[in-house]
Amino acid sequence: VATGSLGQGLCAGIGIALNARRIGSEYRTYVLMGDGETAEGSVWEAANVAAFHTLESLCGITDVNALGQSGPTQWQHDMDALAARWRAFGWNTLVVDGHDLAAILGALGHARETSGRPTMILAKTLKGKGVSVMEGKAGWHGKALKKGGELDAALAELDSQLVPEDSPAEPPRPRKANPGAARRAPAAPGTVGASAYKAGDSVATREAYGAAIARLGATDDRIVALDADVKNSTFSEKFEQQHPERFYQTFIAEQAMIGAAMGLASRGAIPFPSTFAAFLTRAYDFIRMAAISNLNVKMAGSHAGVSIGEDGPSQMALEDLAMMRAQPNIAVLYPCDGVSTERLVECAAYHQGPVYMRTSRPKTPVIYGPDERFEVGGLKVLRQSEADVATIVGAGVTVFEALKAHEELGKQGIAVRVVDLYSLQPIDAVTLVRCARETKGRMITVEDHYPGGGIGDAVAAAIASEGFTVRRLAVREIPRSGTPDQLLDRYGISARHIVAAVVAAVRA
Repeated sequence: VATGSLGQGLCAGIGIALNARRIGSEYRTYVLMGDGETAEGSVWEAANVAAFHTLESLCGITDVNALGQSGPTQWQHDMDALAARWRAFGWNTLVVDGHDLAAILGALGHARETSGRPTMILAKTLKGKGVSVMEGKAGWHGKALKKGGELDAALAELDSQLVPEDSPAEPPRPRKANPGAARRAPAAPGTVGASAYKAGDSVATREAYGAAIARLGATDDRIVALDADVKNSTFSEKFEQQHPERFYQTFIAEQAMIGAAMGLASRGAIPFPSTFAAFLTRAYDFIRMAAISNLNVKMAGSHAGVSIGEDGPSQMALEDLAMMRAQPNIAVLYPCDGVSTERLVECAAYHQGPVYMRTSRPKTPVIYGPDERFEVGGLKVLRQSEADVATIVGAGVTVFEALKAHEELGKQGIAVRVVDLYSLQPIDAVTLVRCARETKGRMITVEDHYPGGGIGDAVAAAIASEGFTVRRLAVREIPRSGTPDQLLDRYGISARHIVAAVVAAVRA
């Protein structure tokens, strides 16, 4: 797990420790931290979550050298203050001389014998120990000794401190791994079975997501789910009901949730962390590092866009597609109905690398048959004819606005093509270019998202090499509260606005 962004290691360690519990192994997880790093709020999110899950196999070691990058740390060498904080969070806490190897080994042994809670070893150290020019002094962060006199003097000083090696103590005997219960062979993509939905059903994609991960979890023990206290809104509670031993609650701590998912993925699990899409912005640094590690973390963000209605702008994710598309190896999926959600959850699980799925709050009609196939990087052309004069591209809830516009334009004698762009990244540029070419270059995108970085930008980038441009319908101001239909219309992404955009494009 790449954790060069400080404050992430302990969150990842939680996932690694949870994985040991998942597979029935007695391996232990160790996380080395800096005292400056513990100013990050994510460390204390992790402290809460690890204590709640009684992760006795998790042991943190904090190097308390009292110096940060630019000056002293908050608590410097006040070991009592640091210890009090960790004890208050429910951790077994030990304070040692960080330069005394026997004391360190003793603390590690104590941690191994502690049950019911994680351990934090606070090791008091001096930065640059043994080199007088830097020992305990600020100003050396990220700096090397100068070659020649400075370096030679430091090496000589260290050489003079060497002492004969005593006979080492007998190392602790490693525990035997517990193979755990017999495990099912993992399923292959496409083997989950027929869809549970049929045309005419009405289901929210967030609800279909919860049912899909629960169903997938029954065929593959590697599937796990994580929640941040919104399981009854994302419907991940369906997974908890069927597979409680593989469901991990982090409460309202999105950084800890994504970090733990990173740790689980690094050990072979396939984690599905889910919350409101708007709240994933809090965890974006973790998402960025998950992308750097190319981990199989399968994120889901629900309640996206103005279509959530009365909850208002604080709950409306209108930048999440841009946020996820900014990472070049995150697959970005946006299903519109129950069948596509179900199939794309399975595609996400077996796609190599991180995936983001955007789900919606309103119920939408099922438009795909139970045998419809989907793939990461695909799209569906829902309406087309040789007479088409424009292409409308939508995803999620705007697919249905596009279909309404298609019907209304047909009454006016204007034929248009309708595309469900369920995969924004990777994207099917070949089909989009063909649609642009066959409809006189008139491409209109409509999205429940701000203009920057979403569907419009994705389509524009895909067809730009052929000289085509895009007319974008998107939410262009901070929205307010209202019913879904009122807000779709008020912010310019309803069928009425699509019809007007097509007519204007044809007349231009």
